[in-house]
Amino acid sequence: MWTDQTAPRSNLRIVKASATTQRAESSPAANGGAETPFYSILFERPEDRRAVANEAPAFFTDTNCGQIVDAIVAGRDEYDLKPFFYGCLHRVGAIHYRHAVMRDLENPQTLACVQFFAQSMRDMRQYLGSVRKLHYKEQKQAWFLDAIENYCDAVRTFADALSDLELRSAGFSGLRAHLVAYAASPEFTSLLLGAGELRVELSKVRYCILIDGDRFTVRRYDNEPDYSAQVERTFEKFKQGAVKDYRARFSEKDDMNHIEAKVLEFVARLNPAVFQALDAYCVRNDAFLDDTIVTYDREVQFYLSYLDYIGGLRERGLSFCYPRVSDSDKTVSSRGGFDIALAHKLMKEGKSVVSNHFHLKGRERILVVSGPNQGGKTTFARMFGQLHYLAAIGCPVPGRDAQLFLFDELFTHFEKEEKVENLRGKLEDDLVRVHEIVGRAGARSIVILNEIFTSTTIQDEIFLSRKLMERMIEIGVLGVWVTFADELASFGPQTVSMVSTVVPDNPAQRTFRIERRPADGLAYALAIAAKYRVTYDAIRERIGP
Repeated sequence: MWTDQTAPRSNLRIVKASATTQRAESSPAANGGAETPFYSILFERPEDRRAVANEAPAFFTDTNCGQIVDAIVAGRDEYDLKPFFYGCLHRVGAIHYRHAVMRDLENPQTLACVQFFAQSMRDMRQYLGSVRKLHYKEQKQAWFLDAIENYCDAVRTFADALSDLELRSAGFSGLRAHLVAYAASPEFTSLLLGAGELRVELSKVRYCILIDGDRFTVRRYDNEPDYSAQVERTFEKFKQGAVKDYRARFSEKDDMNHIEAKVLEFVARLNPAVFQALDAYCVRNDAFLDDTIVTYDREVQFYLSYLDYIGGLRERGLSFCYPRVSDSDKTVSSRGGFDIALAHKLMKEGKSVVSNHFHLKGRERILVVSGPNQGGKTTFARMFGQLHYLAAIGCPVPGRDAQLFLFDELFTHFEKEEKVENLRGKLEDDLVRVHEIVGRAGARSIVILNEIFTSTTIQDEIFLSRKLMERMIEIGVLGVWVTFADELASFGPQTVSMVSTVVPDNPAQRTFRIERRPADGLAYALAIAAKYRVTYDAIRERIGP
């Protein structure tokens, strides 16, 4: 028995020379012109890369930024994106660079083009992953050739697609110039043409297998007729209705079994020239990937993951904007801002999201937020931190409009349970943590405090708070202070009172809106009443119907 076989063919096409080559020849980058070489889609300058961090900032826990980043990077573990989200930029220009890239990606055509290339690169990495897992030399080389063909096809297609788009960002314009120049380079051309030539030669390899019991022989094909086609035609006329399929099923696993491997080994012996050329090609191009393209492929996921994260909120009608950012002007504002972590939670529960506004101008530096418990004060403080964090990594922020400050450090102190292991009481722990903050904070820092010194008497809380406020104003920090001590709201021209509101006809019902107006002096009274269960609801519950 014998069968006619041909060497496996890849289902990936090789892109022939196109207009990309002509465009590359006239590109300043390709001709060694004055155009700045492309560095990174995420970092405008090498020094901006110092923002990358391996650990989350301390403020991530209090502000729920850790939850946000976990949700953003979910499902993209292969890219290791968290270090990019852990590091805040320190140049306004670096933020503008990312804004421009993000705006380009909000063009559906550009986004589709970038996503297609990203998927192609994932496919290529799967081929390379198979190469590492397989056991037989010739099969490993075949998968390696598939990986190179996929890579070359993706690069040429991506370069052509970007050349047809109107790109406004320096990031994507620089990437396009790099791709066009790289696609026309001798190294890439050799890689591409070499793969194409090998594929053609491999497609010419034909062989026969003669099977005799439990033995088989592989020999060259000698133009024997294909009897399988003749048999099919002969018995086709006897076929009536649905019939049982008696054909043997071959394994769909990537790796070959030992019989298939031996067949391939014999085929390679019968065709030494083409398989020697394949071996030499694989050795010569062992490191075929362009470092700049590989780096881009990882870094662009920063933008794609964030746009995907906020996409659902936008579909629900929530607004996002590109904030105006300054590292010198401490005028800050937000219209329609919201806690993005809470918004995702509410969206899953089918609930509405309440947005809020704030602004600080002139000598104003600190928002003092007071009002009843469970009124949204802590959420407002978290929102303030999230907005500034998202602005510092160059992303759109929640809200219709925002002007934010580019901080050097962001400090938070939210109420926490006592820790037995540190042998400190709640008040002492508050004092130690606050002392550390004021010792490190500078004029470009942001400080967010949430209900500190609550374990002492109201008189001591006010005394300590006033001392801390004096120090914060002296340093010149921007910040938010959630407190029951209404006296802090009118501390001086540097403080602005914000109050969480309730429904006028039903004070027990919260609106979760924080308004800029003088404190009404009832916040602490309501807290005390709740503590001793003498609120209207508590008394009514005790006396019954």
